[in-house]
This record gives sequence, structure tokens and C-alpha cells, in this order.
Amino acid sequence: MNKKTVRDIDLKGKRVLVRVDFNVPLDGATVTDDTRVRASIPTLKYILEQHPKAVILMSHLGRPKDKPDPKYSLKPVVATVAQHLGVEVAFADDCIGPVAEEAVAKLPEGGVLLLENTRFHAGETKNDPEIVKQLAALGDVYVNDAFGSAHRAHASTTGVAELLPAVAGFLMERELDFLVNAVESPKRPFVAIMGGAKVSDKIEVIQTLLQKVDKLLIGGGMANTFFKAKGVHIGDSLVEDDALQTAQNLMEAASGKLILPREVVIADAFEDGAKSMSIPSDENVPDGWRIMDIGIGAVRAFQAELAGAKTIIWNGPMGVFEMPNFAKGTLELAQTLAKLTDEGATTIIGGGDSAAAVTQAGLDEKMTHISTGGGASLELLEGRQLPGVIALNDRD
Repeated sequence: MNKKTVRDIDLKGKRVLVRVDFNVPLDGATVTDDTRVRASIPTLKYILEQHPKAVILMSHLGRPKDKPDPKYSLKPVVATVAQHLGVEVAFADDCIGPVAEEAVAKLPEGGVLLLENTRFHAGETKNDPEIVKQLAALGDVYVNDAFGSAHRAHASTTGVAELLPAVAGFLMERELDFLVNAVESPKRPFVAIMGGAKVSDKIEVIQTLLQKVDKLLIGGGMANTFFKAKGVHIGDSLVEDDALQTAQNLMEAASGKLILPREVVIADAFEDGAKSMSIPSDENVPDGWRIMDIGIGAVRAFQAELAGAKTIIWNGPMGVFEMPNFAKGTLELAQTLAKLTDEGATTIIGGGDSAAAVTQAGLDEKMTHISTGGGASLELLEGRQLPGVIALNDRD
């Protein structure tokens, strides 16, 4: 990564404005998954060790409609940040203007402040120059450690970087190193696993990866579109009829690299307690039934394809993993990747539902790297440049 990081800039006595990714799930006033907060801590601790004048944190949370909404306030995140960082964290009820400026001015030497949700202002997502100016006024240097938002050209991710010295945090650096290196210079065999609901969401990723991987395993709802493109009747399964030709084209271009599940689990209703059974994937699904997971036969076949792999990227679950009865394919795959990691493979989980599934299985610490950015990791795997990364200062 040819971008400067926090190691490359003098932070002593500076107000350090840090874009973090605290877009975490909340249950009322409680953070229910603190993964993204924990991921930011190494960068924040390093900054504090450099004796800054102040550390000002900014983030978005959810999708408020360009105005304050208590449901999306970052205030409940303060306690979690303070707990992991081991210092007191103040909170500002706004991210710009007099309220934010006064909160920064009141900080003790080396104090930490979390600003209110940047998306409470319409100018954030529009990269509005006035919002950019007001955010930048709060700091002397800018650190972007929010990989999960790096694919957005927003005021807090790209605009501020044009007005202040701008460098990457450790999380940003780690994400780029793993994801870029995995695609550009992987240890082989290199296997990618793509799941999730829609082919259309990942067409460009699949096209890019087919040029680089040794095998590409397809599961989840997106596999249904491939099955139908092959002429299989899939009953009431989720399918993208307008992507059937795309699926056909991908299979023809894959030269045997694209592997579909050989067995699926079908159910007579979209609910955990539904009647279910396994059938070969080339067998027609009865009307009123739908594909909910990959079957154990598919798992075993995928395990055979993964055997000996040195680099593995996984993005998207193999079934409706939120329902325990249809999470088996996803969880078996997670266990397989954990075992392969122990055997020396580099395993990269591409954020989103894949990361949630691995964490649910208690295997998150068994993987080489779990990305904090679903959309950002997908765009990077597509070969796109990320605005939040481009905006950072280059190394000389």
C-alpha cells in the first residue's frame, strides 16, 4: 500500500481527527456486536501513545434521513469505546458547528471525543464543501481507519482528506494489505467462495475472480440462478430471472473453474421449523418448496476442492444461516476454513454476513483476516479503487 499511515506523521501536540467505523448494531442503548469498535483500538491506542493534543472520533451509524434521529445516535457507543480504550471518552451532540467546536475546546490534554453521527447532516453523503470545512476545522491531521466506508466519497471519508494531512490507520492498512495482496499475488492454489442472495450484487467480483482463482465455489441464494440457467426447475426458490443469461455467460467463461453445489436442502416453507430434505442439485424442486441451504454432499465436495488451498477468500453465506436448521452448510464451511488456517492457508472473510456467520460459529479468531467492510471489500475484489483510500497522502 503506497499510502502514508499513522507511523509516517508527527502526531505530538496535534488534534487528530479520526474517521472510524462505529456503524455497529444496537439494541436500545446497548452495542450488541462490538467487532468494529475493537478493530479500531490498535490505531487509537497508538495515536494516544504519541501524546496528541486531542483525539476526535467521527463515524456514521445506520441510515438516518439527513437529519438527527435518536435511533441512530452514536451516544450509546461511548461506553463501549471507553471500555476497550481504557480512557474516558467525551461525547458531542453534533459533529460540526459550535456544539462540536466547544466540545473539542473543553477536552483535557490528550482527551478523546466522539462526535455525533455524521449522517445527521445532508452534506455528509454529498461531500458538501461547507460540511467538509467544518469537520476539518476540528483537527490538525486526519486519520482514516474506516475501511467499511472507504468506498464512499463522503465529507468525512474523502473531503476532509483534501484539507488536512491525511493518512491511514492500522485497520485500513491491514484490510488493504490482505485484500489487495490476496487478489494480486496469492499463494496458490487460490480458491474463492461466493454466497449470498443475488448474483447481480457480485457479477463484477465473480468476473474478476474467475480470471485470478484456480476454483470459484458458488453457494447461497445466488446458486439458484445458476441452477435455473442450467434448466433445473427450482420451485419457489429465490431466483433472479433477469440474471439468467449472465449466469449462463459466467459458466461458459469459467472454463470449469466455477463449481456449484451438488446437493441442496429444500423446505416447504421459509421458516426454521419447515419440513425439509436434501436432494441432488440437478433434480427438480417441487412447487411450493424452496432451496434453503447446501447439502452435506455439497459440503464434502467443496471440502475436496478446498483441500490444499493456500489462499481462500469467502464472501456470502451458503444458505439462510439466520435459521439454525439451514445454517449447517455455512457453519461446516466455516469449520473447514478454520482447519485449513491451522494447516497454513491464508483465509480471508469478506465482511458482512460471512463475518457474522464465522463469529456466530465462534471461529472468528481462527481465520487469518475478517474484513470489517462488506461493500468496500467487494469493490476492492472487483478491482475498483476506493475513494477513501485514493484521498490519502501518498508515500514519497
